[in-house]
Amino acid sequence: MARNDTLEMGELTDTAYYILLSLVEAKHGYLIMQTIEEMTDQRFSIGPASMYTTIKKLLASELIKLFEDHDPKRKTYIATEKGIDLLKKEVNRRREMVLHAEQVFKRKGEQL
Repeated sequence: MARNDTLEMGELTDTAYYILLSLVEAKHGYLIMQTIEEMTDQRFSIGPASMYTTIKKLLASELIKLFEDHDPKRKTYIATEKGIDLLKKEVNRRREMVLHAEQVFKRKGEQL
């Protein structure tokens, strides 16, 4: 499956997942990047080009929208209800993936 098809399939790339998760509350671009780095203890970071490419896709899919913050110098975004619903489904999908991995390792007598 091509990466571009993941949103259409109702799945999120790691980048889209973290951006959408950070936009449960309204944020502008730089704050999105900061939030993700803090949330992941600097284990995951997103550069500006990747972030804005993903933001365009999330906007086109109506998973996020522009948030009126009355600052013409920067754009602020927030997750839509559709985005929150997809995010919840994605959390459950990823939780199930981890469960599958734990079961496989347990059968092999290995721990994670």
